[in-house]
Amino acid sequence: METAIATKRILFIDDELHVRQVVKACLEALGGWNVLLAASGQEGLVKAASEKPDAILLDVMMPEMDGLALLQQLKANPVTGSIPVVFLTARLSLTEPQRFHELGVQGAIAKPFNSLTLVPQIANALGWKVEIQY
Repeated sequence: METAIATKRILFIDDELHVRQVVKACLEALGGWNVLLAASGQEGLVKAASEKPDAILLDVMMPEMDGLALLQQLKANPVTGSIPVVFLTARLSLTEPQRFHELGVQGAIAKPFNSLTLVPQIANALGWKVEIQY
């Protein structure tokens, strides 16, 4: 049985505090989702395994462990391997969405993003139905 949209939990992993704050506020206010935050790839790995979110929104460019390295570790772990991932990236070329899809990513969203369309973009990538709560 499908979990109700309002109970969806998304782990957002991004090294920039202000981006984490804006995305969390947007997803909770407009999507009604519960947003967990991680400031690094390592913190994201731990939270993904312990919290088992419904999806992960992941920044591609981070220090120490970038989004691609983190994705490999998430996919290799039986606990987190089936959690769908959507990339959020400042560098989204025309060829990257295909490459990301081949790596097992559900979708890619360009930064800067429009806060009013972020929820529908994520929901569309994950195949979730959503009613925006304005």
